[in-house]
Amino acid sequence: MLIEIPDPDVILSVIIAFLVGLGGLFTYYKLRPMIKTNQNTDTSQSERLEYYERQLIDMKIRLDSIELQGLEEKTNDPNLELKHFIEKLAKNEVNRKPIEPIVKSEIVPKEEQNIPRMPNLHHNNATNYVLHLITDKAMTSRDIQITLKRSREHTSRLMKKLFEDGFVKRNTNSKPYTYSISEKGKEKIGVMESIPTIT
Repeated sequence: MLIEIPDPDVILSVIIAFLVGLGGLFTYYKLRPMIKTNQNTDTSQSERLEYYERQLIDMKIRLDSIELQGLEEKTNDPNLELKHFIEKLAKNEVNRKPIEPIVKSEIVPKEEQNIPRMPNLHHNNATNYVLHLITDKAMTSRDIQITLKRSREHTSRLMKKLFEDGFVKRNTNSKPYTYSISEKGKEKIGVMESIPTIT
């Protein structure tokens, strides 16, 4: 049996045709998703545009019908009463109340207002004042600050010093902490009763 080998030109042309076919298939499969998505987006965009166009037409029809209803209702003027009132006002038929002049109240000095002023407190006076404040009931640092009319820092330092010196007791079970007078504090203001305190 004799096998005839074709010419090298024929073999080369078959191989080249095969490779060209493979290249064509490869490019087709690579480009096919892009072609499909472009076609799908075109159809989906056209469908979307048609949907919005129908919506716009529907809204236009509704607006036209509302305008027609508005024209029919305008025959009954809702501002008719207002127009009559303005006409009466123009003719001075409306009773006007006389305008009372605004009287400025005189400023009364603080000395004449009988408002108790807190004098400048020295350290001992502030201590005694705070101890007198918390004798009857426990107070928070904020309450004491408002009463003393001092800064938060000043009040905190004062209460810390009084606590460290043992003149006040601090209740840490509640937030914010409350301060009450201790026995040592009661002794201090008991000894100092002869000094006038601030009320």
